[in-house]
Amino acid sequence: MSTIAAISTPYGTGGIAVLRVSGPNAIAIVEQLTCPLQSAKPYTIHHSTLHRNEEILDEVLVSVFRAPHSFTGEDVVEIACHGSLYIQQEALRWLTDAGCQLAKAGEFTQRAFLNGKIDLSQAEAVADLIAAETKAEKDLAFSHLRGGISVELQALRDQLLHFTSLIELELDFADHEELEFADRGELTALAEKIHERLSALIASFQTGNAIKNGIVVAIVGPTNAGKSTLLNALVGEDRAIVSDIAGTTRDTIEDRLIIDGILFRLIDTAGLRNTDDRIESLGIERSRMAMEDAQIIVYVEDVNAPTTEFSIPEGKTVIKVLNKVDLSDKPVEGISAKYGHIEPLKKALVECAQNGVNQNGIVISNARHYEALVRAKEAIKRVQNGLERQLSGEFLSMDLQDCLNALGEITGQITSQEVLNNIFSKFCIGK
Repeated sequence: MSTIAAISTPYGTGGIAVLRVSGPNAIAIVEQLTCPLQSAKPYTIHHSTLHRNEEILDEVLVSVFRAPHSFTGEDVVEIACHGSLYIQQEALRWLTDAGCQLAKAGEFTQRAFLNGKIDLSQAEAVADLIAAETKAEKDLAFSHLRGGISVELQALRDQLLHFTSLIELELDFADHEELEFADRGELTALAEKIHERLSALIASFQTGNAIKNGIVVAIVGPTNAGKSTLLNALVGEDRAIVSDIAGTTRDTIEDRLIIDGILFRLIDTAGLRNTDDRIESLGIERSRMAMEDAQIIVYVEDVNAPTTEFSIPEGKTVIKVLNKVDLSDKPVEGISAKYGHIEPLKKALVECAQNGVNQNGIVISNARHYEALVRAKEAIKRVQNGLERQLSGEFLSMDLQDCLNALGEITGQITSQEVLNNIFSKFCIGK
């Protein structure tokens, strides 16, 4: 196994930069350029110069982590230097001259996976954690990094493996048809339980995907209800044209908003009304399409103007708000987008978003995991059908194995090198 090195901090000039070295010769190579480290205790930091021959490049701090108790499971040394681009690049060149190879994208995390420090779902969570833009994304990625989904799937696999081994034992004694090691009643109950759990995990993907990419919120309602004013108030800038002329908004306008660590993708739409204007009609049709795509629909009404009811797609979370309460001659609960009184709506958006997440459950956010779970569910359904039809253990064993393989692909217990290369190639270099 080679010893690899990379700059682990983002490209650019900063206060400090960190170079990471991992592999069997990590300590010996860094020792050539800094200070004696062979007898250094793990988890210690050493002040030194970064030097070669008589040339001193910088003053650095050197952190030592010894195998197997490091991120990669190998000897790891991290060098914290000043954030000059010249110092970073020169230090990396010195390391390669001393025997290191330049790390590939995600190679440190890949070594952590190959050395059994983390499983594949946790490795992917590392990338998600780095890319997280909101608290909700961070919490979701951190939950997966801590092994939330791994523990769940391992429990399912352990139960399946128990019955698979019993059925395989039956096949070994095929000449004795009266022998039955795997209780079909227990297997039926287990298959039903696993089918329900897989269905729940698959259903959670919609929530997980929304957390990663933003919860789509369509702002709809009749013309002149103040939808565009509301969008501007929510994002804090004039994104949409505001006018007293009905039908001003002809197309959808999108923007992003983070409230309490949750990302929302807001869509301002054309006002809903009956019209002969061909262009406005196209805008209204796009409003309907936005409602179909949205997880949350904010239906805005003018507190002083009666509205014509428009149908809203079934199964959508709808927040109805009365706008322009500043123009009302009587006390009314609602909002005033014009004067920025929109806190009740913000609170309602957060509550709706949080209601979509089971705080005690596992939420799937990775498309690869979702696809594998769908295949696992199809396999366990075939097991259920096989049990109902009283098929032989040979057929049950094949379907059980398909389910086990699909679940194993998520955690990396069964994964091709091509899949691994594809996953880790998307990581940043130095992680």
